[in-house]
Amino acid sequence: MVTRVSTPGNYSAVLANLLAAQQSQMAAGTKVATQKNGSDLKDYARDAEMLTAMRSLKTRIEVYQDQNTFISERLATQDTALNQVTEAALGARQAIADALASGRVDTLMEDLQAQFRNAIEGLNTRYGGKYVFAGGQVDTRPLTATSMADLTSGPPISAWFQNDHYQATAKVDEATTVQVGLLANVLGEDLMAAFQAIQAFQEGPDGPFTGAMTDAQRTFLEGQLATWDSVREDLTNATARNGLVQKRVESVRDDLKTRYNQLQGLIGDITDADMAEAVAQLEQAQLAVQAAAHVFTTLQESSLLNVLR
Repeated sequence: MVTRVSTPGNYSAVLANLLAAQQSQMAAGTKVATQKNGSDLKDYARDAEMLTAMRSLKTRIEVYQDQNTFISERLATQDTALNQVTEAALGARQAIADALASGRVDTLMEDLQAQFRNAIEGLNTRYGGKYVFAGGQVDTRPLTATSMADLTSGPPISAWFQNDHYQATAKVDEATTVQVGLLANVLGEDLMAAFQAIQAFQEGPDGPFTGAMTDAQRTFLEGQLATWDSVREDLTNATARNGLVQKRVESVRDDLKTRYNQLQGLIGDITDADMAEAVAQLEQAQLAVQAAAHVFTTLQESSLLNVLR
């Protein structure tokens, strides 16, 4: 059987080869430009299901990472505030100890009032415009007293605290939940009671604290040292617990980063193009286009029409 050869048939075959070569060149060029093996899931064939699962997991990890950044910043703010309140308690205790050592109380109340203001500022700390020790009442100032005299004006200590009892928790990964919320009244009631006791004495028959220390004042202040030691210890423990939560969140954050990087690598193994191979494919595709174009031109020049002319 003799196969008939015709000019239209040759043109059709060569043109088809040229178009195929151009499509291969475009695909190879896209791979080199994007450095990816494909633009959507259908380009990854049998790996599409695995790729979808890994991308979903990657998204969840990113959500936890963003949340942990916020939590870490809040805990750092709380740490600063707790240290400020603890230092205020230590400063008040030191002011009493200095007065006992010198036998004079000329500036005792001024020193204590300064430490009181520091404690109030710490307990009313805000993060992102919200009060961190207010429980769920984040827009309400948790401690409303402004001076030591407020503490002896009638209402009980508890009345000066406006926070509720909600203590925020946060899920930092699939298996770990931490408590991040601390309450102003839990942290500050004993502290305020210690300030109140001194203010009450100041306003009582054995006050005020001025000039040389009296025997009654010495006895009272010596008895206060143990109270202030207890207050400072409780605040130090609260600061330490907050620090433990910080370390836990930091540990989880490092683990999430490791998992994220590993996942990125696994996804990249599927989606990222081998650039040496991609460039080689592009060069081969370009050569194929050139060859097909050359054949097309040669066929055009060897047409029977050109011979008849």
